[in-house]
Amino acid sequence: MSLEMNQPNTTVVPVVEMSAEEISDDILLSENTTECEDNNAENVLSLSQFIDDFGAGLLDAVRRQNPPVFTGESNKQRAAILAGLKRQPFAAQARTVQAVTQLLLDQNERAAIINGEMGCGKSMMGIATATLLHAEGYYRTLVLCPPHLVYKWRREILETVVDAQVIILNGSDTLSKLQALKQQVSDPAMHGPVFYIMGRVRLRMGHHWRLAAVPRRVYQSLSADRDDNLSQWVNQKTVLASCAECGTFVTTPGGQYLRMEDLSPDKKLQCQKCQSPLWTLVHPRQPAPLREQVKQGLCQLPGIGIKMAERLLMQFGEALLSRSLSDNIYQLVQLMDENGRFVFSDNQAKRLERALGSFEMNIGQAGYQASEFIKRYLPKGFFSLLIVDESHEFKNASSAQGQAMGVLASQVDKVLLLTGTLMGGYGDDLFYLLWRILPQRMIEDGFKYNHRGSLGTAAMGFMRKHGVLKEVYKSTEGGNHRTARGKREYVHVSKAPGFSPMGVARYLLPYTAFLKLRDLEQNALPDYQEHFINVAMTAEQADYYHSLEQTLKEYLRKALSRGDHTLLGVVLNCLLAWPDCCFREEVVTHPRAKYTLARVPAVLDEAASPKEQQLIELCLQAKQQGRRVLVYTIYTGTRDTTGRLKHLLEQAGLNTAVLRSSLSADRREDWIAEQVDKGIDVLVCHPELVKTGLDLLAFPTIVFLQSGYNVYTLMQATRRSWRIGQKLPVAVYFLGYERTAQIQCLSLMAKKIAVSQSTSGTMPESGLDILNQEAESVEVVLAKQLI
Repeated sequence: MSLEMNQPNTTVVPVVEMSAEEISDDILLSENTTECEDNNAENVLSLSQFIDDFGAGLLDAVRRQNPPVFTGESNKQRAAILAGLKRQPFAAQARTVQAVTQLLLDQNERAAIINGEMGCGKSMMGIATATLLHAEGYYRTLVLCPPHLVYKWRREILETVVDAQVIILNGSDTLSKLQALKQQVSDPAMHGPVFYIMGRVRLRMGHHWRLAAVPRRVYQSLSADRDDNLSQWVNQKTVLASCAECGTFVTTPGGQYLRMEDLSPDKKLQCQKCQSPLWTLVHPRQPAPLREQVKQGLCQLPGIGIKMAERLLMQFGEALLSRSLSDNIYQLVQLMDENGRFVFSDNQAKRLERALGSFEMNIGQAGYQASEFIKRYLPKGFFSLLIVDESHEFKNASSAQGQAMGVLASQVDKVLLLTGTLMGGYGDDLFYLLWRILPQRMIEDGFKYNHRGSLGTAAMGFMRKHGVLKEVYKSTEGGNHRTARGKREYVHVSKAPGFSPMGVARYLLPYTAFLKLRDLEQNALPDYQEHFINVAMTAEQADYYHSLEQTLKEYLRKALSRGDHTLLGVVLNCLLAWPDCCFREEVVTHPRAKYTLARVPAVLDEAASPKEQQLIELCLQAKQQGRRVLVYTIYTGTRDTTGRLKHLLEQAGLNTAVLRSSLSADRREDWIAEQVDKGIDVLVCHPELVKTGLDLLAFPTIVFLQSGYNVYTLMQATRRSWRIGQKLPVAVYFLGYERTAQIQCLSLMAKKIAVSQSTSGTMPESGLDILNQEAESVEVVLAKQLI
């Protein structure tokens, strides 16, 4: 399997089941050899030595049994279409596009995956694939992407495809646009490819609704004294619920009338007679007039204040400006007055164009879940191709956006996944993603819904077969009974990093084209290196840390012996964070009982810690070389370190900016560009804020003060600047305090990265390989090593 993955990364291989006889024809093992190995264990070869000696023969056997779909010979007609694009893909990108197109069209597979390293141009390859499919009759393409990349996708499509039409389905006017599409079902295909781009957050956003049953008063004559039929009769008023269409009373399945107060506000009921809905859509709030909405939208743009917005409205009117903000940004940038002069200067136009590339104009219309509308009101196959960018974000079982993506995948003809981190180290990272794009294959393999309509059993079966599960058995004496001694046994099952070669061969190789940045043309990208720096704490830091560690370890050991995991997260988070946050007093309290477990005073004052001093030296060195530095820190909340880092870096003569989460995702690219224009030397932020989509080419040096636990975030964040267009060598540094839990955390991340890369067509080459030994889940491994 690994041999095949080390071949040209655009190879897509179909899996063919091999019988025992076929296997024996290619690889013959005699009983004499087995006996020899038993008698002489020193003759056992290592895996690397075995591959060096016999790899060529094994590879030939694999190729005979599994002929590749794409052998490197491009389809000339499709190559001509690619040559007609405005932007030409690199040769390696073109081969990848040819490979997945052959898989989808010539092999008629339903889904394909482009597992490309971060920065290798996955969006470009997705656009090119959609263009080739358009020539074969797949006219409409729906793109799902992170919300802050919606307009970046639009920009790339318009810069790449001739006669392309792009429709944004990401604003609050999504419902009206989908309703307009409903009227175009029978329209002939347009001349050029049509792309519909939707942010994944909009994908799952439902509508606001309320009950719309009609109250009807009903009077019933009852005896005042139920035990005496001769007592006075009175009329009792009851308000029952009825259908607004036919007037029928709403009843329970048993036929009992329901009062208005009996109707559940969380259930959308229907009339049992005419099937009309007993609920209606509502606006969450009264929408503002269009003029006021356009004014608010203009004021969000750089260089436009209230007075200028009012002047633009007086001069051009709200109708023209609203259309420009919604779907024609270049019309706004190029506005001319009555004398034919541009309203905005060149510098203003440049800033506006950059800001409008990620601007969303809200008109305040009622919402409706987009995936539900497409499923209910558009015919199956209306969208021919579904491109899912950053597809690993849809892997969770119960996430609303993952389920909505599964609904859309069932309504299209073909699915193309784009990702740089297909899995995060665990086998079940792939299960639900595979189920949503390849349900037939999963059902064939026995992974299907159980009698309760749940996939939980199938997911566990998938983990047992292709992932790594650890079963820990615990047996205790349960005391004496009347006739025998009691005994109790407990079994604890947990998952660990790992994915089987059979799973790779069954579910990845037949559908996946791999592409690495190093496969691009020579000189397309500069050199890339990762470095790990082990930092020693000061004597005072080390004394306090080890004292804190011993105290918390004792509490944790006692709690775990009782089966209480309450302290697990508290202890681990404290030990990971304290070396970086020891400039403040640390008080550790029990999360439930609220009593104090440990208290450590502030160790550092205004002086820089050893890790901070190492960071300052790296930044000063980079400044001397004319390089900007991107610094990642995960402590930006309660243990905020960004303000201190900014102060220390500026004291050292480094112009520093801090990117905070309060800045909306669609404005971060423009904000960072403005900071670069101002001449900053260092940018400090949480890696989650920039992990996808942003091209931070201005920062060729990246420093991780902490790594965090998320392998997707770590791998994405390391490649923010090593992308197509980068001219300088890229260096990534990981800093960790020696003899602390930070080193153990980095070791786990190294293990998870190794597993993730083993399913990405390569063997790991991370700078954390030096720490890669054994690892399980984050909390379990750290807890074991602590106690």
